[in-house]
Parts: sequence; C-alpha cells; structure tokens
Amino acid sequence: MLRARCDGQRSAHASLDLNLSISEVLLDSAGVILPDGQRLPWPAVAVIAESPTACFVVAGGEIEKVQAYSEATNRHYSLYPTLSAPTMLISGLPMHRIKGSDPRRDTLTKLRAAAPRGGRVLDICTGLGYTAIAAAQVADAVVTIELDPTTEAIVRRNPWSRALLEHPRITRVFGDAGQEVTRLETASFSRVIHDPPAFALAGELYSADFYAELHRVLKLGGRLFHYLGDLDSPSGSRLWRGVAERLRRVGFQRVAPRPEAFGLVAAK
Repeated sequence: MLRARCDGQRSAHASLDLNLSISEVLLDSAGVILPDGQRLPWPAVAVIAESPTACFVVAGGEIEKVQAYSEATNRHYSLYPTLSAPTMLISGLPMHRIKGSDPRRDTLTKLRAAAPRGGRVLDICTGLGYTAIAAAQVADAVVTIELDPTTEAIVRRNPWSRALLEHPRITRVFGDAGQEVTRLETASFSRVIHDPPAFALAGELYSADFYAELHRVLKLGGRLFHYLGDLDSPSGSRLWRGVAERLRRVGFQRVAPRPEAFGLVAAK
C-alpha cells in the first residue's frame, strides 16, 4: 500500500486476513479505505509496515497489536506473521516451525505422522487450533485440550483459527492436560496428537505418569504422535531417547523417531 501510494496509484491489493485472501483497497491523501468502509490513516499503515514481527487488528481506524498476557501462567502471548499462517509466540517461543517450514506445513507434517483415519482424535495443547482443525477434516471427532484460556484472545483475532470456533466435530476443553486426561474414558481415542510446549515450560507433560494416561485412553491399535523439536540437535537427541524410554516403560510399542515431523510415533 505504501509503495502504491508512492507510485501515485489510487488503489492497491493486499491481504487483510493474514494471507488467506487478497482484497482491493482504495488510497487517498489521508490513508487507506478498507472494503468495510473503515479508514486507516497513513501513520498507522507505517507503524504496521515497520513491525514485521507483529499482527494488528484494525477497528475504528485504530490499530491494536494482537497480544495478551496471562496472569495465571505469567506468560506473554502474541500472534507472529509468516508467509503462510501466523504462529503464536509464548514468552517469545514460536509454537510452530518457522525455519525451513511454516505453520501450515508443520501442522500437516504432524498430521501425516499421526495418520488419523476416522475415529476420535485427542489433541493436547490446542494453541491456535491448527492441528484440531486439520484433524477434524479426517476424524469423526476431535477433543482438544488447552491450559490457558488467555489464548482465546489470540484465537479469536486469528482468521486461520476460525474453524476452531465453528467446526461441529471439535470439542474444546480448557484445563490442565495432566488432570483433564484422567477424566477421559479408557480406550476412547484412535489417535493422540501430543504437541506440548518446550520441556522447560511444561515438564509434567513429558512424564511417565502422563504417558501412562495417554496409553490408557488410546484404543488397542491406536497411535500416538509426540512433537519434540529437532531430533537431530544435541538437546533433541537426548530428549527423544528419554521420552522413548518412558513411553516403552508405560506400555507403548514400536516407538520410532519421525525426524521430518520433529517428533516420534508410538503404538498401543
């Protein structure tokens, strides 16, 4: 839009929904006229252009950065743009791969490793809901658990998360996954997709006790996909071997690394 203004153009094409679609906007001396009639002043456009690591909502001609702070977890959440879907930063750490991949490709890679085909899917750590949304396309039902309700402020402002709020096959649960999983029926899921934050942020989600609950809720023949991060890094190599040992200890079989998905799979 700024380039079009410098070139003397009266309109420009831009994405107003974080790369889901392209819209035409009108330009005049005061700013940008959006398709819904809102006017965005040029100084606000400049602020957005100078903030390549932030996403903004436009309301009443004002801009507001998409971010939130959780008093419950003492964590800061923000929406981080990429060339495809945005990711969410939790205390500065991205919740999807953004180097050598992007959030959409990262999600689909995880889903291929889990390989859901019908049945019920348990998705642990909802985040922006991309995994739950993708799983709902192929599963009979998806239950997704999120610890912090503060993330809802980010989800509702992310166009890519819209289906999480609307899809009839997705059931959302807010609470501590370690406790919520104990309330689920035994052998009630054909797939579990476990996508926890880094070990330093949520070590309890890497424990043998928690893995025993995942084993319990899986049906015989079910599969677990566990995201871990880069398995080829020194820390990733140590982490996945420890995780694999604990999974085997609680009864999982055929535990195997899936480096292309930055995780491992295991079967019941």
